[in-house]
Amino acid sequence: MGVIGNAGANVTQSKQRLQREQWARLRLQVIGHLLAAPPPAGTLGARLEELAQRSWRNPVTGEDVRFGVSTLERWLALARRGPDPMPMLTARSRRDAGVQRAITPAISEAIRAQYAEHPGWTIQLHYDNLSSAMDAGTLPSYPTVRRHFVAHGLHRQIVDRSRPQGALKPVGVKEIRSYEATHVGSLFHLDGHVSSKPVLLRSGQWFRPLGVCVIDDHSRLICHLQWYAAHENTECLVHCFTQALQRRGLPRSLHNDNGSAMISGEFTAGLQRLGIDYHRIRPGQAWENGKQENLWNRIEARLMAMLESARNLTLEQLNEASYAWVEFEYQRTVHRELGGATPLDRFTTGASVLRDCPNSEELRRAFRIEVTRKQRLSDGTVSLEGRRFEVPQAYGHLRELHLRYARWDLSQADLVDARTGAVLQTIHPLDKSRYADGHRRRRIVPDAATAAASAAAPTATSPSEPPALLRELLSRFAATGLPMAMIHHEEPNSEDPQ
Repeated sequence: MGVIGNAGANVTQSKQRLQREQWARLRLQVIGHLLAAPPPAGTLGARLEELAQRSWRNPVTGEDVRFGVSTLERWLALARRGPDPMPMLTARSRRDAGVQRAITPAISEAIRAQYAEHPGWTIQLHYDNLSSAMDAGTLPSYPTVRRHFVAHGLHRQIVDRSRPQGALKPVGVKEIRSYEATHVGSLFHLDGHVSSKPVLLRSGQWFRPLGVCVIDDHSRLICHLQWYAAHENTECLVHCFTQALQRRGLPRSLHNDNGSAMISGEFTAGLQRLGIDYHRIRPGQAWENGKQENLWNRIEARLMAMLESARNLTLEQLNEASYAWVEFEYQRTVHRELGGATPLDRFTTGASVLRDCPNSEELRRAFRIEVTRKQRLSDGTVSLEGRRFEVPQAYGHLRELHLRYARWDLSQADLVDARTGAVLQTIHPLDKSRYADGHRRRRIVPDAATAAASAAAPTATSPSEPPALLRELLSRFAATGLPMAMIHHEEPNSEDPQ
């Protein structure tokens, strides 16, 4: 037998959550600069009036929309309630979401009994038969009954003809002007650079390492700089960026280019979950990231120049020299664009809009893509990047699972709720050697005992009688008193002589 699950409810919940997150990101984009650069006292009203005159693109329909001043005031007040504005700006789902009140114990018992007798029926056929068997107005609506089927794992089972019986199926021209953020933490820059000097790896190979750097726009402070023995990839990018967040705090927005790692699903999803509004450089306009390019030139001219005579330079030595140069020269040297101040002085004395950074585990879980995978109900596993993960028995009845994982770390994945996005449980790869001894636990199936009892219990109709809906149709036809509009044809008797 094969199982065909009705996962429409989970898909709808996931789509609704995605739309709520898209609206929250638009709200953050509208009022984000008011958080990053709070206006002086007495000028907030004028700034809100200016925003009310602008048009924005509806994230769902793509149409132009405008927002009133009162709406903008409400969004700004919500964003200021906590350190992370995204949860505050995200519309909350209904409190009674997922609660079924219309399914009484008697109806639930009738559903399970009918499913035990006819597991190959569609939910619509189940519903029509239940409607005929019950009094008018007793049975709830079809969507309610359908959700009950899905929630209790009562999926349709059909015979797979390709397998043995019983096998489960499981832009215009504009002027260029310099700019500067007004607050510390208002805007971070992120960029990568390939070193001009190679390093000697432990494998004995010479390699030009990749440098990843994060700087604060207002103070020019280097939040973190690190070199990697790899080409540009998302793992190195996230590794450097999360260290910058832990050392300095969460910024309000991020400016980066269009590199493959910087537009990857893990990185963009992590920025959204951390409430960081990100802006990308427009193609062909590298000057928009001029601060980073100028910094790389300075690193090459000073740091790498001091290392040009170093023989057999290792990656560890390069990172140690870079850290010493950053902390004891660059951060403490007067910057001509800062009015005679050093990056460290401006970072520590300037008005800041930085937020507290989550712990390492929360950061690790943030930078993950979310995917939907079908569970193999035959053995309770799900496949990610060609590797099978074991699903806990508590979720063994679910046909579709929503998972978050990082493609460079397949040691674990998070099972998340389709409606709220909350992490339900962490799953790990299947350890086949663990089950080589032949011992198996008893499988836990929701309502399995009740369904078995219902199947064994005598029903109102004997197996030989037609279902309720068919009986009703035959009764209505008999009430007409008309014969069938067809001519009967007797079956030939095989024993009769030809």
